[in-house]
Amino acid sequence: MLLVQTHISYVLLAGDFVYKIKKPLDMGFLDYSTLGKRQYYCRQEVVLNSRLCSDTYLGVVPVRESTDGFHIGGKGKIVEYAVHMKRLPEERMMHRLLEAGKVTPAMVRRVADRVAQFHAEVETSKRIAEYGGWAIRYAWDENIDQWAPYIGDTISAEQDRILKAYGEAFFARNEELLEKRVADRRIRDCHSDLRSDAVCLVDGDVCIMDCVEFNRRIRYVDVTRDVGFLAMDLEYRGYPELGGAFVRRYVKASGDAEVPALVDFYKAYNACVRGKVDGFRLSQPEVPASEKREARTAARRYFELACGYAESLRPALLVITCGLPATGKSTLARGVAEAAGMEYYSSDVVRKDLEGIEASEHRYEKYDRGIYGPEFHKRTYAELLDRARVELEAGRSVVLDASFIRREHRKAAAALAKDTGAQFACLLTTADEALVKKRLKRRVEEGDDPSDARWVIYAGQKRRIQKPSEIPLERLIEIDSSKRSARQVRAVLAALKRLSPLSV
Repeated sequence: MLLVQTHISYVLLAGDFVYKIKKPLDMGFLDYSTLGKRQYYCRQEVVLNSRLCSDTYLGVVPVRESTDGFHIGGKGKIVEYAVHMKRLPEERMMHRLLEAGKVTPAMVRRVADRVAQFHAEVETSKRIAEYGGWAIRYAWDENIDQWAPYIGDTISAEQDRILKAYGEAFFARNEELLEKRVADRRIRDCHSDLRSDAVCLVDGDVCIMDCVEFNRRIRYVDVTRDVGFLAMDLEYRGYPELGGAFVRRYVKASGDAEVPALVDFYKAYNACVRGKVDGFRLSQPEVPASEKREARTAARRYFELACGYAESLRPALLVITCGLPATGKSTLARGVAEAAGMEYYSSDVVRKDLEGIEASEHRYEKYDRGIYGPEFHKRTYAELLDRARVELEAGRSVVLDASFIRREHRKAAAALAKDTGAQFACLLTTADEALVKKRLKRRVEEGDDPSDARWVIYAGQKRRIQKPSEIPLERLIEIDSSKRSARQVRAVLAALKRLSPLSV
């Protein structure tokens, strides 16, 4: 008899049979903490896996303890339950065939046909679809929370930021498609752990085992999750061409033309799940040190793979400036936009567009009057955000050059970023008042700047400015514009890169 263990099970290989015993764990998304729960989920495993591997799962048997030890069946006190299975030929398991270089495109197409048939037949309903549409968002956030203890070990801080930003962008930009998937009942009671080591190819038949039985929230999911899981697994094992062949055949067999638009997300999601799960093994005392080393290596590879998929959807970035007149906002904003290839909008220009005058035409109004009065301010900020929305929804990053001295305007910008799945940052500019006076005087004398600010405007705004204390420190970039402009731009770009690596 040979003992093999996963992060959630002990597997006994005994001749022609397999006995699978669940570990007494409570991991939040999985709860095997009591004997009664383990018995229930053993039964669930048999019922659910019979959908794709009907002759392999034989039933649930008690593990008993008597005076002469532990036994499967027989007499004695029941101490555990085990899933009783036929032992499939190891050499015909897909992962072994991959290792031997014996998996052909024809085999992969057979698996795709079987999965498409399974998805066509498996249970769905309005309730399942709506529940699953919510659950995938919850599961993505849950993964982020659960891999957090391993940042710096199996996943880097930069990879963590990349994947967080990717998820936010994906859900925001694909809202309409995801709602359509729910309405079309593409959310079904799926396998949800479709890896090559769960697939056996024997005598022209395809047996797929080891589906998720422990949580309906994980199993009620878009069918693309199953497609993305096996495609990701094939790529992880070094066969991207077979992964591509599998996806293409599934689309043809199922008629589901929307899968290609979603499959990269589910590849990334599943790679994150595998990275997280392998990370769990590092905290389990029963796992030998050699297996922990293997798990650490595997987890790092999975997170690297997930970040590769994330590059298919680069999150946009919304940057706003915050500061008083002549503190270097516009120079810095233009420099950052130009260096990073971002769209740039200036409140000075937008304000005059709304009034129907040229940007070069000056209106030296009194403080809080005319085109600088409260109502015009409101119109100007609304127009800035409207223009930014168009760019962000198209996946283009934006710099908004405006004072943003009022908290309500900054909050509206942050809300826009969240709504469009963009990352958000605020550049807070300051400068010595003596230098500000010189800049304002020179600006009025030369008249070649669209800004109409003078010292009286500076003084008025200084009385009304609300410090950006509501913005998280990691998203607030403070710059003293008394220093050289080129260095400031480089400093901002470096900070933005740390905040959102794929956006800059």
